[in-house]
Amino acid sequence: MKLALATTTPEVKTPIPVALLTGSFGERMQKAARLGYDGVELMVVRPDELRVDDIHTQVSKVGLEVAAIASGAIYMTDKVSLLASDPEVSRRAAIRLDALIDLAAALEAPIVTIGSFRGRLAWAGGTEARGKLVDILRMGAEKALRQGVRLVLEPVNRYEGDIVITAEEGLGLIEEVGHSHLGLLLDTYHANIEESSVTDPFRQAMAAGRLWHVHLGDSNRLPPGQGHIDFPGIVAALSESGYQGYLSAELLARPDPDAAAAATIQYMRQLVP
Repeated sequence: MKLALATTTPEVKTPIPVALLTGSFGERMQKAARLGYDGVELMVVRPDELRVDDIHTQVSKVGLEVAAIASGAIYMTDKVSLLASDPEVSRRAAIRLDALIDLAAALEAPIVTIGSFRGRLAWAGGTEARGKLVDILRMGAEKALRQGVRLVLEPVNRYEGDIVITAEEGLGLIEEVGHSHLGLLLDTYHANIEESSVTDPFRQAMAAGRLWHVHLGDSNRLPPGQGHIDFPGIVAALSESGYQGYLSAELLARPDPDAAAAATIQYMRQLVP
């Protein structure tokens, strides 16, 4: 297993509550490397505004990997989602997803995340919008296959979404989509709210061969060790199941983005040497 943290790409000017580290993009890469992280999860809003070669250089020259391309900041910043009430907004979101997939391929990132960016069924007409999401995910997964990357669907708690709340629901939607390049991202913070066990969902997703990324955040969405989630148990379950991917800090940047990044890796390195 490897450790990463979520941080924004240079075009993102709006503060993102779960983005870690301060300074220019290059300075943040240097800080992540000095702290001992293995990679960075890049939170992107407008991929067409990025200088991809420069980002690749800034990441690789300090020995980091791009662990994931994250879509979570898109709705927060631009109010664009795959399940939008306006079909034109939904169309633009699908185009943005295509661009994220292209960016992941260019930066050699293995996955693109889809959490809050998918939107809500209620915004797009209710339960019949599920079929619309299935179609969008199937087309995205097919493009991801062509580009050599994969998509991961993140269950989010009931207060932040109304479709795919648990790992079981996520696996059900993945089966409905029926594509080899769509898997799961499980977030410890969301799992703590919605799951009856904080370890069983990880075992379940691993047994299905669909757990490809993990987000870290304690029960209060602060760094691990500052709430009551059983992180030793989660890491043990992942290790026993053969998980070799990233554990990525996507949590509240408190008391500040640098301190949260430092506290996370200080705790997690006790569990993931």
